[in-house]
Amino acid sequence: MTTQMKASFLKKQGEIAVETIDVPEVRADEVLVQVAAVGVCGSDVHYYAHGKIGPYVVEEPLILGHELSGVITAVGSDVDPARIGQRVAVEPQRPCGDCFQCNAGRYNLCPDIEFYATPPIDGAFCEYVTIQSKFAFEIPESVSFEAAALMEPLSVGIWACERAEVGKGSRVLIAGAGPIGVIVAQTARALGAAEVIITDVAEDRREFALKHGATKALDPRVDELAGLEVDAFIDASGAPAAVQGGILAVRPAGRVILVGGGHDEYSLPISFIQNREIWISGVFRYTNTWPTAIEMVSSGKVDLDILVTGRFGLNEVENALNAGKTAGQLKAIVYPGK
Repeated sequence: MTTQMKASFLKKQGEIAVETIDVPEVRADEVLVQVAAVGVCGSDVHYYAHGKIGPYVVEEPLILGHELSGVITAVGSDVDPARIGQRVAVEPQRPCGDCFQCNAGRYNLCPDIEFYATPPIDGAFCEYVTIQSKFAFEIPESVSFEAAALMEPLSVGIWACERAEVGKGSRVLIAGAGPIGVIVAQTARALGAAEVIITDVAEDRREFALKHGATKALDPRVDELAGLEVDAFIDASGAPAAVQGGILAVRPAGRVILVGGGHDEYSLPISFIQNREIWISGVFRYTNTWPTAIEMVSSGKVDLDILVTGRFGLNEVENALNAGKTAGQLKAIVYPGK
């Protein structure tokens, strides 16, 4: 087996370089995955453009990318060798497994979690990665490597909908018709939502969302949202005005879930929230969502392949990170083997 691999590093803010490094060693409970496809996330773009996200600062070269799929090529001593050759979708994190949050079933909130492409943990814009065996989920042949990689953002959508208590007959409002917004729309429909309203200022994105999950699309600059009385509002835009407007559309005892990032503070309609006892929560990644994601994709309830609009090799990571600046782009995929 090869002992060297190519990896794309964020050397510093705005600078990408491909280098040859050692293939990572496989610990007893891990598998080695030959990476097939990696989705470009907004967090990757943010690290590239700004060198940090909140308290996480890139202080030394970092491999970006955390939305990935691939093939298991080797296993640790505690893992069944029969897993070699499996096509897998990877949940890109390693919680400690023994803290208060982990023991409570909230391993996404583990204070010592190691998450791909979050400094100082390297990500997947490279040819091989290691992951605990339990976080490498076998996928059926009917699921593409691209869709398998995008089960990571789908997991964000599933977690958001679960926290919003979306179910049969729900009326849901989503702000932002980018990749996450469209994924949330499809997820809500898969969970039985009767009405899924999505807002975006871009007409092409509204039209796309209507074809892929949304039942209605509105332009927040001209369409009135207050009074919609939805059961849940999920923000996938990160825009302060969208958050304010969405909250005013929620019925009494409804739920507001904040997925989009970009601002540390918001101005909120506190009296409206208090008088209606509206429940507001953020989401931080996910827990135990991959089995649901695989079922949704393999059954056809959610279509992730339709989101892929750009394909790049490992030497083109910088182009992939800038792809979102082009009109009509939704999701860029990096193929480390090319």
